[in-house]
Amino acid sequence: MAETQRSHLPFQRNGQRNDESPSSDETLAGHARDGDSENRGRRRNKEGLSDVEEKGEPEGPPQPVGFFSRELNKVRLEVFQLWARTTLILSVFILTVLSLYWAVLFHVEENISSLTVFVVDFDGRVAPFTGVTPLVGPMITQTTERMLSMPEPHLGYETMDPSVFDNDPILVRQAVFDWKAYAAIIIMPNATAMLQQAVDQANTTYDPLGACQIVYVQARDETTYYNYIIPQLSTLETQVTSKFGQMWSSMVLQNTSIPRENLQRVPQALSPAIGFSQFNLRPFRPAVTTPAVSIGLIYLIILSFFSFAFYLPIHMKFLNPGEHPLMKFPQFIAWRWLATIVAYFLLSLAYSLISLAFQIPFANHSAPTTEVANNPEPFGKGTFVVYWMINFIGMVALGLACENVAMVIGQPWTAMVRLIPSKPEQPASKIARSFR
Repeated sequence: MAETQRSHLPFQRNGQRNDESPSSDETLAGHARDGDSENRGRRRNKEGLSDVEEKGEPEGPPQPVGFFSRELNKVRLEVFQLWARTTLILSVFILTVLSLYWAVLFHVEENISSLTVFVVDFDGRVAPFTGVTPLVGPMITQTTERMLSMPEPHLGYETMDPSVFDNDPILVRQAVFDWKAYAAIIIMPNATAMLQQAVDQANTTYDPLGACQIVYVQARDETTYYNYIIPQLSTLETQVTSKFGQMWSSMVLQNTSIPRENLQRVPQALSPAIGFSQFNLRPFRPAVTTPAVSIGLIYLIILSFFSFAFYLPIHMKFLNPGEHPLMKFPQFIAWRWLATIVAYFLLSLAYSLISLAFQIPFANHSAPTTEVANNPEPFGKGTFVVYWMINFIGMVALGLACENVAMVIGQPWTAMVRLIPSKPEQPASKIARSFR
């Protein structure tokens, strides 16, 4: 009985009566309301609404769908259009711009004649050899002029009068060194006179290589000389010595006034009779120089073009709103240019130090421009600074162009500027020319 009475007493909390305890009628009313809510939720689910939406709570991330899902119809069409447009633009760019490099090499054989080679005949035209009937000079000039009329690829042989060079063979060398011609063939004033004296007087000191000279500067463009100029000159040398040897041998053997003992003592005066001494005023050496003027320049270009991508996130911190006000746009552009130039100044130094570390000579003395010399340098120890500044100017010229394009048209089209073909020759040719 006592237990029955305790069950009807209100709930107590901390020894006191809890007046807020719901009565049995209120409890029944609450259950009725919950039942109505569940019924309404079921009706809303039938209408396509979820329990989460009924409660106003955010939904989770959308579930992934397949490539051919209907929900992707619109975006799939947009992607196809953008892909086709980008591919078309790149294809047109390749056909119109990159083809320039192929075009440069398309008619190389026909354009070899633009490589000028002076042919200067001093034979018998300078005192005291003016009284000798020249044989060597006319043979060579006739051969070069005949080659000009042939359809085969040939150098641009240009017969020059000795008076253009004040009748001085040394001035011909100077002209080659000053890039007025890629090479020169010099027939010495005593070419025929010394040959005749050799057979007449049995001059055993006669050297056939003293009759003619071939002068060139390989450091001007090592690839061009190696691929085109030197092979052509070697072919000419073979033709001239062969034809002249046949003609001269026939003349000497028919001349009965020449003692046969003389021919036995100076056989070189009979065959080959004449030859060509080669004077490479500035050889391209040492071999470690090759990366500095070829593949290394490609790395320098790549570094110039792509460096802006490394520095772009740093520059953009001035334009990120939130923690600070935005920088004024003109000052932002000035900052980007100044920061880029200073960066190129230091990066070009790092690039130049590689050549110095591998002992490319930068501190040799100068040498006369008409004499053969290996790596002479007119600036002495300052040559390295000149080399550094040339690399710096090259990086600025290439990198700032890419920086400007990046600020105007943005990504991804900036990459197209990097693909425009170019032949970087500023350090290759200018340094080679300055090493005098």
